[in-house]
Amino acid sequence: MSAEPESTPGVARLTDVPPGELLAVTAPDGTRVLLANVDGEVHAVANECSHEFAPLEDGELEDDTVVCPWHFSRFCLRSGKALDMPAVDPVATYPVTVIGDEVFLGPRRGDG
Repeated sequence: MSAEPESTPGVARLTDVPPGELLAVTAPDGTRVLLANVDGEVHAVANECSHEFAPLEDGELEDDTVVCPWHFSRFCLRSGKALDMPAVDPVATYPVTVIGDEVFLGPRRGDG
């Protein structure tokens, strides 16, 4: 399912999250979401580690994963899956649509 840009406000400009960068934004529903630009492709996940709720925006982008700043769990930006302990639960993901320079989010996916 994709975002409906005509009825949903954009959450960021593409220029706000250049390749190799992370950006925390607020989704239309008020949820904090992390945008990550991996080689020109923008991904979106919940901005809280599923282990102890660290803000992932303070973490590091490594390839197509984000590393939690507190205990170094890694999460796949494509699936939300926890790849390293101590986190075992995934983080939620959001479908991303880019139109021009505007980044839009679709409805949250997953239980994370």
